[in-house]
Amino acid sequence: MSRNFDLLGITEHMQDAYQPASQESSWVNELHEHHDHRAMVDDEVMKLVRRLFVLPDVTQTPESVAFCGVEKGVGCSWVCANASRMLAAQGLGTVCIVDANFYSPSLHHHFQVGNRAGFAESLKNNDSVRDFVRRVSGPNLWLMTSGHIEKETLNPARLRTRLNELRNEFDFVLIDIPGILSYGDATLLAHLSDGAVLVVGSNMTRRESARMAKESLEAASVPILGAVLNKRLFPIPEAIYRKL
Repeated sequence: MSRNFDLLGITEHMQDAYQPASQESSWVNELHEHHDHRAMVDDEVMKLVRRLFVLPDVTQTPESVAFCGVEKGVGCSWVCANASRMLAAQGLGTVCIVDANFYSPSLHHHFQVGNRAGFAESLKNNDSVRDFVRRVSGPNLWLMTSGHIEKETLNPARLRTRLNELRNEFDFVLIDIPGILSYGDATLLAHLSDGAVLVVGSNMTRRESARMAKESLEAASVPILGAVLNKRLFPIPEAIYRKL
């Protein structure tokens, strides 16, 4: 498991010692905290991208990675979108980010495009997988939106076929999937990748929930490639953060 999970213990310790700001300065502190939070999470995501794709500590670089939140609302889609942009900027090859969160699709908002025919529609016909993707940033980054799925059980064989086709078309495939503890088909989607990155919500995700999500992925034989702590409400002091 990634050392990023140690952040949970650090933030819990800091919460005990946290003192609310005075009323007249709270809005200023909130702006600084938001800026510092975004900068630190971006730094954490960049470290993850480098460790997984640029300088991997394994013999084979993962080609397909599922990003999954422990539960809904932890900002998994935002983390996945940022990771795809950072990976594409490395110039290592083409990147396709796939919105497989059919229950709450949002990647089209992140990239400011419409949620036209996408992953859901690709599962229902035999058109080329290239017909369901669009370039969204530079020459290397492509997006497959979720599209609109009907209320029916996902077909594992069809999912595997389409994801394999994406592997053949692109060098890297990043998949935004539903929260592991919220929807049963999340582990199926994660199982069809080379491994998963678990997104944990600071001041939101309980340790027991994180443990259950980890065990759920392990039971499905999904390698856990790393974890990202998102939505920190106040920054870890730089002296501590730099040691992580």
